[in-house]
Amino acid sequence: MKRIILTISALVVVSGAVFSQGQLDAYKVAQTDLFGTARYLSMGGAFGALGGDISVMNANPAGLGVYRSSEVVTTLSLNAASSESNWGGTKATGSRTRVYFDNIAYVGYFPTSSDVGIVGWNVGFSYNRLKNFNRNYSMRGNANSKYSLSDYMAERAWGRNVDDIRIPQEGSGSNYNPYDGMDWLSVLGYDAGFFQNYSDKNNEYFAAFGEKDGSGNWNPFQLKSVELDVIERGGIDQYDIAFGLNISDIVMLGATVAITDISYHYNSYYKEDFEGSNYLKLANWLNTEGSGYAFNVGTIVCPADFLRLGVAYNSSTWYKMTDYFGAAATTNSSFWQKEYTSYTPKNAYYDYEFRSPDRWIFSAAAILGQTALLSVDYELINYKKMKMYNRDGVENSETNTDISTNFGNGGTLRIGAEVKVTPQFAVRAGVAWVGNPVKSALKNNELQVNTVGTIPHYTIENSISNYTIGLGYRFTPSFYTDLVCVLKSQKEDLYPFSKIIDNGKLIADTKPASLKTNTTRVALTLGYKF
Repeated sequence: MKRIILTISALVVVSGAVFSQGQLDAYKVAQTDLFGTARYLSMGGAFGALGGDISVMNANPAGLGVYRSSEVVTTLSLNAASSESNWGGTKATGSRTRVYFDNIAYVGYFPTSSDVGIVGWNVGFSYNRLKNFNRNYSMRGNANSKYSLSDYMAERAWGRNVDDIRIPQEGSGSNYNPYDGMDWLSVLGYDAGFFQNYSDKNNEYFAAFGEKDGSGNWNPFQLKSVELDVIERGGIDQYDIAFGLNISDIVMLGATVAITDISYHYNSYYKEDFEGSNYLKLANWLNTEGSGYAFNVGTIVCPADFLRLGVAYNSSTWYKMTDYFGAAATTNSSFWQKEYTSYTPKNAYYDYEFRSPDRWIFSAAAILGQTALLSVDYELINYKKMKMYNRDGVENSETNTDISTNFGNGGTLRIGAEVKVTPQFAVRAGVAWVGNPVKSALKNNELQVNTVGTIPHYTIENSISNYTIGLGYRFTPSFYTDLVCVLKSQKEDLYPFSKIIDNGKLIADTKPASLKTNTTRVALTLGYKF
């Protein structure tokens, strides 16, 4: 029996509940990495009260008021990410190395020749990379799982009439399109033969990987091995226009208008092998493109020559985004006695809107004479304020309910220090710890995770730590260079698919793999003051 995909215009007007982004997709976009100039990185990004670096445009733009000269600066970096997963004792690794252009900026300083009141003002223009998505990771084994992805797909379809998820056969004359408004994963799985309906009940389903014994009892095939490979690419870039003001060398004020671009590319390949040469395969690809705008405001107060205190507010970023997506699924099961392959519609896409959480940054810096600096930032982020909207601006209530239920406040602590060994040579070090806003029920796998589209795999973050060390050298009063090494460690739980709970009863389940990603970044900044 030959199966076909209907490629009609209605395929691109899917409802938001079918293929908009979910709560974990929102969290992925809302996070930023430790990025900036080499000096900023080497002090853990703790510049909210210190100022005097172009990276402050992304955090506390009042730091522009610290400048006493104009400056142009640019940064290049080498980024090496390696990952290792452990699923029931079976390990798998992945790696990715690439050179990046991190930032370029100009800051103009305009003194007023006054010692009181407004003694100077500054304007800044910059490009900064805020986040890299680039990494490869894999998972191998089976973790002694009793459940297959086919079980998960079958349970997602449970209760739906078979005629609602069945793609019409060629020559049937039907124009019905199950991808228009239905659960895409159920439609794809059914068409590819991952599961089948009971012969006498067309809204109850079972996985197609098993056989009946002589007594008519269903015996599932033993799951021998599972493999998952994921490739992520892209990043978040920001373009800033900032303004800073110096009032009597005591109060600094600043504001930034930011335009943000996001480009995210995801590819995954999943395979399960069963006894008797039976298998299933699922390949997914997703490209997300979007742009948004935000603003930052802040102040720095200098109550004493050795002390600076700062506070800044970073607004939400309001994004307009588009997902381009597709999937292919293949089944080879003795239940069917042949191989089936199915594809999602070609040229499918979905437009939607996203609002990231806003942030407050509280900072303090101590200036110890002409030889040392010590700075601390604490960033408070309310991830419950993340919001997803459908293409028409109507709130995506299902995803937003998940967000408000499963996310809370997140905090990032950044600490940095600098010591000038000579007037030209400086040594720096810093740390940045990123707190986890995921609430315990989601973090501890106590609930069902609603994934959207045809991607059942997901990760739950545990912790992120950054450790930095750097050097700075001033060749002349105008020209300088900085070098930094950043060691980032990120721990996550990797799930091939979610558990399913019905009225408190566990219907399908899987164990997560532990996933650890270590990233080493070496960045070089060149600057010129005039």
